[in-house]
Amino acid sequence: MTRPSPSATPDLSPLETWIPLPHRGVGRGRSFVSGDPDGERIRIRYFRDGDAGMMVAKVWFGPDAEGPPGHAHGGSQAAVLDEAMGGNAWLQGHPVLAGTLTIRYRRPLPLGTVVTVRTDIASVDGRKVVTSATLEDEDGVYCEGEGVFIVMKDALRERLFEEAQKEGRDEAAY
Repeated sequence: MTRPSPSATPDLSPLETWIPLPHRGVGRGRSFVSGDPDGERIRIRYFRDGDAGMMVAKVWFGPDAEGPPGHAHGGSQAAVLDEAMGGNAWLQGHPVLAGTLTIRYRRPLPLGTVVTVRTDIASVDGRKVVTSATLEDEDGVYCEGEGVFIVMKDALRERLFEEAQKEGRDEAAY
């Protein structure tokens, strides 16, 4: 398969059953992963899968995400899985923070490749939300992750959103 140039404009358009999710915004204080939607590191667009209701995404790893020559850094892939798994938990009504992440790398991810992120929630037990996600394309999985996320206590959540509002950020963006 011929891979696109790492600096080519990626096609992050949704599949037919995907519903676009609002972008969290850009600039200081925004997401390390999705906070620079036109940059050269990571470009990602999130959607709700209309069939399954879970979060999915299209993501592109640009030249600023390089680890091994010509390939995406493992940490950039882990960061995408972290944000997607946590974001899916929030989308399903669980305001969480990451507790434990386990990432398994299956094959090197060439820069410039557009991959699909698929997420799922395996279980919810009290405040513990167990999630999973993959980075994949038509040829298979590049990496997969599992996460144990913890639902924030009300006091912590309120404090975090108060701080965000002081900086002019809207809670609805989360």
